[in-house]
Amino acid sequence: MTHTASAPLAPPMHETDRFTGAHMLVRALEAQGVEVVFGYPGGAIMPVYDALPGSTLTHILTRHEQGAAFAADAYARVTGKPGVCLATSGPGGTNLVTGLANAWLDSVPMVAITGQVARPLMGTDAFQEVDIFGITLPIVKHSVILDDPAQIGEVVAEAFAIAASGRPGPVLIDLPKDVAASVTVPANAPYGEPMPLPRADKDALEHAADMIRKARRPLVYAGGGIALGKATTALRRFIARTSIPVVATLKGLGALPTDAPEFLGMLGMHGSKAANLAVQNCDLLICCGARFDDRATGRLEGFAPHARILHMDGDWAEISKLKTADHGLVGDLAHMLNSLHPGALAINDWIDDCAQDKKNHTWPYDAPGDGVYAPALLKDLSQAAGDDLIITCDVGQHQMWAAQHCRFSRPEAHLTSGGLGAMGYGIPAGIGALYAEPDAQVVTITGDGSIMMNLQELATLNRYHLPLKIVLLDNQALGMVRQWQELFFDGNYSEIDLSDNPDFADLARAFGLEAFTVRTQASVPAAIKRLLSSDGPTLMHVRIDPQANVWPLVPPGADNHQMMQEEVTP
Repeated sequence: MTHTASAPLAPPMHETDRFTGAHMLVRALEAQGVEVVFGYPGGAIMPVYDALPGSTLTHILTRHEQGAAFAADAYARVTGKPGVCLATSGPGGTNLVTGLANAWLDSVPMVAITGQVARPLMGTDAFQEVDIFGITLPIVKHSVILDDPAQIGEVVAEAFAIAASGRPGPVLIDLPKDVAASVTVPANAPYGEPMPLPRADKDALEHAADMIRKARRPLVYAGGGIALGKATTALRRFIARTSIPVVATLKGLGALPTDAPEFLGMLGMHGSKAANLAVQNCDLLICCGARFDDRATGRLEGFAPHARILHMDGDWAEISKLKTADHGLVGDLAHMLNSLHPGALAINDWIDDCAQDKKNHTWPYDAPGDGVYAPALLKDLSQAAGDDLIITCDVGQHQMWAAQHCRFSRPEAHLTSGGLGAMGYGIPAGIGALYAEPDAQVVTITGDGSIMMNLQELATLNRYHLPLKIVLLDNQALGMVRQWQELFFDGNYSEIDLSDNPDFADLARAFGLEAFTVRTQASVPAAIKRLLSSDGPTLMHVRIDPQANVWPLVPPGADNHQMMQEEVTP
């Protein structure tokens, strides 16, 4: 993958005797080991863009600030390091808000830097002035208005340390234009060292091990905290020692390879039947880095009704927040899992029961008819791509089909907007993932509703020659909304018709991408081969049944075992 833009860029700045606050900012980012930043220039942030040429930073010009934030988010999820995005004041900052909220709700380390009007103009309703500090207070871990160029190095170091420490999250730095442009004395920027998580004490770990020893139907409930806590290897070793069955949240997919024998599937609203039944029947639920989200639990009072709760997390605030824990362990998840050695467990009957449920409820992929069956296509695509696959997914029916049917070898292979559910995440996230792992096979799965949210980033793919593969599942509708209107609103379809969308293959070609359309199941194998073997950015436009629904489905207010299933007509 090349990082060279096809369009001409500004030449590097010649050495002068001027060293500005903006230069200090760039030097501070370099000191943190930042290699890539995603952004969009404008008036108030212009001094920073004046300082970028000649630096070691690679700047990626997205075509919308939301795209920059989503790209930085995905970069962080894959690398484990804070992603960085830049925007100007006013609309530049407000266009970052959805990306910041996404990082906040999914606990993604990010540093967002916004330009601000000069200090004498702040509070005067100046051109492109908004209080981005105040607007983002509920959705960042920390924020600061930089009012002294001498403090830039320390503020940046602190921002990176906070973003990556404890439960990760976004940090906002608002930089007034006069501070960025002011001449200052060069100084070495400090490095922001993240604070390590505490380690659970020996007695607390032994109590947890005893709970596991006494259980006859234990179940591991794995969440996104496994990846955030760098505990994937520790979890896999724990499962290898104990053979305890595992279910996962949307963000926990890949913590255990999804084709591992112990893995029962995703739990929750669109979870597998085997996973949801295991939760309802277990006598010990070992929650690792999950937060009992409503989409995972269904009716909370009916969730894991026969189980004691052992809750392990990196954040004290999650313990007993929604579901009272019988025992809570807080701190370094990898250390906890590596320290749990309960010995031989008497759970063979439980393992057999779970394996039988998994076998009994294996998904049938032999759908009738000639049309493309999305679950089968996604399963075949992920298997063909292999362990180098990273899927970035938008939000809607395609998101749930991907979670249910794709093979994920690691948590970094599945990037999606979990807590916020933000449409438009997929393509910019694909951009971020490619800069995080240039040799990965990165595939964006999107829908005809979601792709229109950040369609402009196709231009970014073309500009930087990024080999993102896009699978567009087109049902000519806002599919998930249509499904809910069908099932829960008496079929009163309101504002879900997208039959007037453009020809997406033609549109992609206009942006400089290779593109083709798939209409029949028979053409899917050749289409997958063509997609994965193409050299540059490619869009596979897939026509699917507008009436296709995601199954199973736990209806609102129901327990997870009360799943609605597709009614099959003989």
